[in-house]
This record gives sequence, structure tokens and C-alpha cells, in this order.
Amino acid sequence: MNEVITFIWAVIILSLLTTIVISLYGIARRPNLVKKLIALTIFGDTANLIVVLLGYRLIYPVAPPILPSLSKDALKPFLSMAVDPLPQALVITAVVIGMAVNVLIAFSIVQIYRLYGTVDTRELGEKIPAILRGESQ
Repeated sequence: MNEVITFIWAVIILSLLTTIVISLYGIARRPNLVKKLIALTIFGDTANLIVVLLGYRLIYPVAPPILPSLSKDALKPFLSMAVDPLPQALVITAVVIGMAVNVLIAFSIVQIYRLYGTVDTRELGEKIPAILRGESQ
């Protein structure tokens, strides 16, 4: 049974690392700004999932991080079975910040399309210097 659990965790970690590599490729190599935003969102969500998994205990049963009572007898089993609440709190904060950043980037992409008529970085690289020099579009 231990080998099966180890194999499942290995598959989970490998798939998360693969997702991170693919999203980094999308951020670095795709010329479309919308595709870059999608890849950035996938990267952030995958990083959040990895942080949540860092706080998970590989024992059974796993208890939520809620202390059942304030006695010393309840503290020892709680400490041995409860998941770590700190990664969960950090991920909730990261999700809110990530959403705000995604909205700001999406708004910027809409404005770039409205002003320049394209979201392709190669075309923007040609248009923006000409506009800054004062040449017409």
C-alpha cells in the first residue's frame, strides 16, 4: 500500500512540475499577450497548489487545523495529525493578489489592443518605437 501512495505522490509532483514548465514556456515564448496571461494564471495556480501540498501530512487520518479542546490530552494527537494551516493562509492571500494582478494585466491588454490594434508582441515591437518617434501609424 505504501508503494502505491508513493507512486501517486510521484505522479502528482511530476505533473505539477510539468505544468510549471509548460506555463513558463507559454509566458516566455508565446507572442500573444492573451496567451501569456493564460500561461501566467496557470503558473500561479500551480504554484499555489504546490504550496498547499507542502502543508499536507502523508499520514492517515488527517485532521483539519482546528483544536478540538484546550486540554493537554487533546494537544498531542492534534499536533501529530493536523495539517499545517500556514500554507493555506498564504495561498488564500496569493489567490486574491493573483486575481488582482490578472485583472490589471487583462485591462492593460484590452487597452493595448484598443490603442494599437494588436496583442502580438512582435507587431507591438515594431509599432511602439515608430509611435514614440512621432511617425504616424
